[in-house]
Amino acid sequence: MRSVLLFYLSYLLCLCLGIVCVVFVCYWNNTWRGGFAWDGTALQFNWHPVLMVTGLVVLYGNAAVVYRIPLTWGQNKQPWKLLHAGLLFLAFFLSVLGLCAVFDYHKKGGIPNLYSLHSWLGMCTTVLFTAQWVLGSGAFLVPWSPMAFRKILKPVHVWMGSVIFVLGIASCISGINEKLFFALKGNTNQTQPYSKLPPEAVFANSLGILIVVFGLVVLKILSNPEWQRPEPGPDDESSRYWLPIGSDRSIQICYRNCSVSEAKE
Repeated sequence: MRSVLLFYLSYLLCLCLGIVCVVFVCYWNNTWRGGFAWDGTALQFNWHPVLMVTGLVVLYGNAAVVYRIPLTWGQNKQPWKLLHAGLLFLAFFLSVLGLCAVFDYHKKGGIPNLYSLHSWLGMCTTVLFTAQWVLGSGAFLVPWSPMAFRKILKPVHVWMGSVIFVLGIASCISGINEKLFFALKGNTNQTQPYSKLPPEAVFANSLGILIVVFGLVVLKILSNPEWQRPEPGPDDESSRYWLPIGSDRSIQICYRNCSVSEAKE
């Protein structure tokens, strides 16, 4: 009971931190960066951090922990698989839209692409995310996917999911830092330099800390073995039948592990 209570407290903290991260990144770009548009100007670029933080961090993190909710353990696993895949697809869609915003802004402004460490991290994260979603959907959502293939892929899928999440956090916090270096140049653009830690820098740095804390809470939920969904689940492709043989013996057929065992009644 204590473990379940701790889970829900952690999960509530995860939800609250995710909402605060989205509010912070929207407020930062609306208040200090001028708002939003889709016209090839810097206002279009402002969509980039909002969409990436919302997609790669907040939605992705919540999609990762959806299997850990104890109330789902006694239910059919398939709807939660679909929710997991759906949240990840939405995260992927927002991430791609965020990349379109920045690439289109660079193209119209004559700015080079993919020269910074932040951009390299972001592209690696997106490529791995794409492969993870396609492979995971094909393996775990398609009903005729071989069970042996699922068994082999599952630990890789879980590990890679955490890797992508960490890379997403690294991409976002490096992007926040890069944006502040470009935007807060002091006398050249009528702003206080970043080194003076003006209010915008304090706020954006706080956003970066919130993203890291959100990530730590998600990783704590994922790493706690007591909060993992028990296996086998209720929708496992296994069922048991007791078939009479003579008067005092029976055979238990378990399709999950393809074993046949004899047992006394």
